[in-house]
Amino acid sequence: MLTFVGLGLYDERSITVEGREALQTADQIFAEFYTSKLVGTDLQRLEYYHDASFEILDRAGVEQDPEPVLEAAESEDVAFVTAGDTMISTTHVDLRLRAHERGIRTRIVHGTTAQTAASSLTGLQNYRFGKETTLPFPDAHGGGDVPDSVVDTIEDNRDRNLHTLVYLDIKVDDPHWDGDEEFMRGDQAASLLADEFGSYLGVVVARAGSANPVVAADRIDHLADEDFGRPLHLLIVPGNLHDMERDALVELGDAPDDVV
Repeated sequence: MLTFVGLGLYDERSITVEGREALQTADQIFAEFYTSKLVGTDLQRLEYYHDASFEILDRAGVEQDPEPVLEAAESEDVAFVTAGDTMISTTHVDLRLRAHERGIRTRIVHGTTAQTAASSLTGLQNYRFGKETTLPFPDAHGGGDVPDSVVDTIEDNRDRNLHTLVYLDIKVDDPHWDGDEEFMRGDQAASLLADEFGSYLGVVVARAGSANPVVAADRIDHLADEDFGRPLHLLIVPGNLHDMERDALVELGDAPDDVV
């Protein structure tokens, strides 16, 4: 049995009750934290809280050589865990399909995701979000500061009057990166987007899932000059706002009246 468990957004307590029970009954637990990371905790606290050992896999160990996970799941109850939800914005459906090809039963225990948190914390209506995009660090894709695909996604969504959720790059277990782990912040993202969208409304969400998340709404070129504290951060570029969305961003994100 292979159970995919989402750990939620922030720390060791963000997991669901069902997810925690799945970890307690698992014979082995494999984890990856290169897709996203629980910045409110560390491996030692995770293992202490769940009274379990986690075997951390790198990208190659999940995507190219998952044999240890699959072999263990053929005879034992195995949990595979990530931050957020294991099937959102990841390639882990490939691992699930490989398990099915070998006759291994699978199930998914979902976790809270950045997608839902972005809507919940800002008051922007979830059904008005269009295609999402990821803004990479400038040196991560071999092109200019902002890939054309990011610009096109934001513009296409705005043409359809939809909001754009922009995931911000992280450098964890990156084969093209030799330095320490690094997380793009909201002000960096706003600065990168300012040339194209500086006069547009932007919304930064910081530390979703923590006890004190931050929501800040302003012109994108103004957000570029702010400090939103510790990661993880998200950036939203809204389309036209409904009245309630406008009220929410003023009340919850301190949006200036002349911007919304």
